[in-house]
Amino acid sequence: MHVPDGFINAPVSAVAGVVAAGAVAVSLRGARRELDERTAPLAGLVAAFIFAVQMLNFPVAAGTSGHLLGGALAAILVGPYTGVLCVSVVLLMQGILFADGGLTALGVNITIMGVVTSVVGYAVFRALVRILPRTRRSITASAFAAALISVPASAAAFTLVYAIGGTTDVPIGSVLTAMVGVHTLIGIGEAAITAATVGAVVAVRPDLVHGARGLTAPLKLRVNGELVDAPAAAPATQPATAPASVAARSTRKVILAGLGVSLLLAGVVSFYASADPDGLEKVAADKGFDAKVEDHAAADSPLADYGVEGLTDARLAGGLAGVIGVGVTVVAGTGIFWAVRKRRAGEDDAASPTSVPENA
Repeated sequence: MHVPDGFINAPVSAVAGVVAAGAVAVSLRGARRELDERTAPLAGLVAAFIFAVQMLNFPVAAGTSGHLLGGALAAILVGPYTGVLCVSVVLLMQGILFADGGLTALGVNITIMGVVTSVVGYAVFRALVRILPRTRRSITASAFAAALISVPASAAAFTLVYAIGGTTDVPIGSVLTAMVGVHTLIGIGEAAITAATVGAVVAVRPDLVHGARGLTAPLKLRVNGELVDAPAAAPATQPATAPASVAARSTRKVILAGLGVSLLLAGVVSFYASADPDGLEKVAADKGFDAKVEDHAAADSPLADYGVEGLTDARLAGGLAGVIGVGVTVVAGTGIFWAVRKRRAGEDDAASPTSVPENA
């Protein structure tokens, strides 16, 4: 659903840019409460994973495809504020390096693809986990529903923006019906990807899933046909640093596995993605408001259209571009998230060269 330059007029694009900038600023402050030394690299991985999966367009109807938006997935895994930042980093990399999504429309794209999907998706997720039994299955099911609803919500948000600042005179009611209809189908694919990803991480390391924190129920044992709380575990005899060391190694394994999957998806599997236009492109062509689309400012980028300039082998060019995109996104995302993370007590003082003893 990347909005190109020319769909939305300049004044509305500017307002959307201000809204997006404000949302990113708020998210930077909020992410400080969600991130620490352990989860900051995970958030960078989530951004890279979203980049990779967005390259995998899947067919949803005759002549139409869709791809992951990722806002609900990111919000559930690393928190709603960090989720907005994850999608924003992906959209920025796509716009600058790959000429995907207009640069003047970057604010529109961040608002509808990042803010709306993260906020709506996480709100639905939290509402469901509060009323459902606290189990891994309920977390996965809640993630499915959250992602499913977030996509047509994003489509409705685009229609609202287009109704205010669209550059072509088209019946807004028909645009809304078409956008929500096709993106509900796309939402099913998004929901399946989100549920599978959240379920996989919850099965291995539920403590790494932001949306699952505090939801772990006490272990139950069935005694004489009744469920009772299991007795507390005996104190560990290992040194106190051992559990933390084991957890750190386990987290690294999760991050390395996720990075490997992202590289595989972007570098290999993306070659088999559907070549059909996505939901927005299809609706724009059918309704005639694609006539105002403008050439991308980064059309001369050596990575434009997810290829590598100078390589004639389409498989190699696309795969290499995908690998580069994953690498750049994980580095940029991790750097940002590491900078805004919540620091340990005393870390800020240790980093400050101006601190002096009180009695100096």
